[in-house]
Amino acid sequence: MKNFLATIAIAVLIVSCSKKETTPSSTQTDSTKIVDSINAARTKINDSIRSKNQFKDFSGDHKFTHNLIKTPGTVNFKKIEGEKDHYNVSGNIKSGKNSVEIKGFVAVVSDKHMNFTGEITQSISENDNGKPYTRKGTKTFASKNGGKTYRLQDMVNGSGFVDYIDIHF
Repeated sequence: MKNFLATIAIAVLIVSCSKKETTPSSTQTDSTKIVDSINAARTKINDSIRSKNQFKDFSGDHKFTHNLIKTPGTVNFKKIEGEKDHYNVSGNIKSGKNSVEIKGFVAVVSDKHMNFTGEITQSISENDNGKPYTRKGTKTFASKNGGKTYRLQDMVNGSGFVDYIDIHF
């Protein structure tokens, strides 16, 4: 009986220790194909949205003001083809020796915010006797009155005084 139990135990060990072959499942899907199809669908959706404005169209000439210059100037927003809510911007205000010039690019990012990238150069006789001061880089214009007026948020000029530079729509 001991021999019989020993034989069964050895047979069980041999069977349980034998290496089983695994064959790859033919139903496995290549993960790169899945990722590529998802990316293709996202690209199609993004392309369909890209050409439409999400916010109102700001194209055209608009009133441009500075709190220390009595007469307003104009600023022109020119829509960039194929891009939504992106504009090339240029304009100026001049009165006597005082002037402000704006040139750059605007991306409308919400109903109340525009990101301007470029240069705003001003020469105000009351500030350092008209020494030119230039703001460079990306600046934010924000509206608190429902989009009728957007004010530059970088308000402190090179002389340490506050400027109110506004675009009126």
